[in-house]
Amino acid sequence: MSADGSALPGGAEDPGQLFLDMLAAERGAAANTLAAYRRDLDDYLGYLAQGGIDPEEAQADQVRAYIASLEPRGLKASSAARRLSCIRGFHRFLYAEGYSETDPTAPVAAPRRAKGLPKVLSVAEVDRLLATARERVEAAGDDRAEARSAARMLCLLELLYATGLRVSELVALPRSAAATRERYLVVKGKGGRERLVPLTDLAREAMRTHVAYLTAEGAWLFPAESESGHLTRQAFARDLKTAAAAAGLRTDRVSPHVLRHAFASHLLQNGADLRIVQELLGHADISTTQIYTHVLDERLKGMVRDLHPLNDRGDQIEVSSVSSDEPY
Repeated sequence: MSADGSALPGGAEDPGQLFLDMLAAERGAAANTLAAYRRDLDDYLGYLAQGGIDPEEAQADQVRAYIASLEPRGLKASSAARRLSCIRGFHRFLYAEGYSETDPTAPVAAPRRAKGLPKVLSVAEVDRLLATARERVEAAGDDRAEARSAARMLCLLELLYATGLRVSELVALPRSAAATRERYLVVKGKGGRERLVPLTDLAREAMRTHVAYLTAEGAWLFPAESESGHLTRQAFARDLKTAAAAAGLRTDRVSPHVLRHAFASHLLQNGADLRIVQELLGHADISTTQIYTHVLDERLKGMVRDLHPLNDRGDQIEVSSVSSDEPY
């Protein structure tokens, strides 16, 4: 029924078809899009019909109940969000055309999509990547151009894994970073916030070797013929794929960001405090860092198994996984 109590135009029994006709006529929706919308609407309208509800009279609670019914049926949050988008368009159409008095989808929030766990390389895989980069430097011999390229890649890898820098921070390091006598760097990150990041002996040595191959003075540790004057993120990511392939790693699993994830995950696996990792990564909010807590599960179970006094009596203690929704 419309807002004034009259039937839909022309006695139409399928308000969904009116909506699809509008999408085709006014927005030029493709056939595949219309077919997908038709399937989603048929499912939604069928749900309403089972409850004896006309779509023009649907309420927000009924829309929420329908969305909630999708998860037990096996639909992921992303699929439910797509279906809600279709339903929003449908009800907005009915409201705009005067077929219903309200839009029941306005107060309905989209299903929350679970955060995917970051891709992480194992310690052995990172070791293989670094070892292959070192072998390339040694194999370059008297080929200065190859040695310069190999030394730069080794320096980038050692620094990234030692510090967990964002790739934008890494490629824009000043040349003066290589001259530091400290075991840390001061880095300016997002929002202009400064933080200290650690330097390993291997990273410092790699910087010295790399700088020795630079032919001219300049402001950047990784100079390049680019608008910024230093190596670009895209160029490093491309060269890293080549280095990963040389080490026998799947290139789709390796990126600058994956090495940053490895830095954080391996620290946590070896006992680092989550707050310390937050500082090292430059996260303003601990909730951003909590995506890494999945790596703590086995370590926490082991600690309780080995240290809890009840285990002296042979009791079995179960430790649940750390949830990223819990405050730290």
